[in-house]
Amino acid sequence: MKHKRVLRVGSRDSALAVIQSRLVMDALRAARPDLELELVTMKTTGDRILDRTLDQVGGKGLFVKELDAALREGRVDLTVHSCKDLPMDLPEDLPVAAFLRREDPRDALVLPEGVSEWDVRQPIGSASPRRRVQLRDLFPELEVRPVRGNVQTRLRKLDGGEYGALVLAAAGLRRLGLENRVSRYFEPEELLPAAGQGILAVQCRADMDRSIFDCLQDRESAFCALAERAFVRALDGGCSSPIAAYARVEGDVITIAGMYVDGSDRVWKGSASGTVVEGETLAQALAKKLKEDASCPEK
Repeated sequence: MKHKRVLRVGSRDSALAVIQSRLVMDALRAARPDLELELVTMKTTGDRILDRTLDQVGGKGLFVKELDAALREGRVDLTVHSCKDLPMDLPEDLPVAAFLRREDPRDALVLPEGVSEWDVRQPIGSASPRRRVQLRDLFPELEVRPVRGNVQTRLRKLDGGEYGALVLAAAGLRRLGLENRVSRYFEPEELLPAAGQGILAVQCRADMDRSIFDCLQDRESAFCALAERAFVRALDGGCSSPIAAYARVEGDVITIAGMYVDGSDRVWKGSASGTVVEGETLAQALAKKLKEDASCPEK
C-alpha cells in the first residue's frame, strides 16, 4: 500500500485562522487525495501583544514571524495567511504559492448584540489607520478608538459597552459564521478595503514543488492581490500607513482604486483600468499620480 505524502499546514491559533487553514486543507484534499494534511497551530507575537496598536510594536509582520520560522526550519510545509496581513516585501525563500478565491472584500459595521440603532455618542472601535481616516470623512462627529484582539475578543469588548460599534472585515465575520452581527456593509466606494482583504494566501518554501498548490490558485484573486500589493508597496506602505487598494477583474480588464493620505492627513483617491497583465504597472502608476497630486494640490 502506497503511503500518502504528509504536508503540515502552519496556522495562527486563533479561531478565524484555524477556520481559514481548514478551508485550504479541504480544498487541497478534494483536489489531491494523495496528500495527508496535518494542522500545526502556533501563537504569533502579534497575537500576544494586545495593549498597543500594530504600528507601535512593529507592524503586521508580527503575525507571520513565527510561521516563517517554522517554514524555514521544516516544522511545517505551508502556511495560510489573510493576504492583508502579509508584509508587502516577502522573503525570496518563502514565496506565495497561491491566492485563493476572494471572500467578501468589504468592511462591515457591527453593533452591540441586541442593539438595532447605532449610538454615535460612543466611540467606534478600529485599530486600522486606513479605516480611521475614511471613517473620519464619513462621520466627522465620531470618535474612533483603537481596539485589538481577535474577532471574538473585539466583540466581547463591544458587547461589554466599551464601544458603540466596531468596523470589521466582512470576510472574517462570514468565515466565522457571524454574518448575523453585521448591521451594514460599507461599499468600497465609501470605505476602500485593505490590499488583499478577503483573500487567503498560501506560502511555502522556494525549494518545494509549487505545482502542488495549483489547484488552489484563483486567477482573479491573484491579479487583484498582486495589483493591490503593488500599489501599497509603491507608497512604502505598511500597517501603520493609512493606504488602501481594491481591484476588480472583469474578463481581461482590471480596475484598481487606491487611496493615499498625505502628511496633513488629507485623503487622495483615484482609479485606473487596463489589461490584467498590466495590473501591477497600473497600480504603481496610480500610486505615483496620487502622491504627485498630494504634493501639488493646486494642479
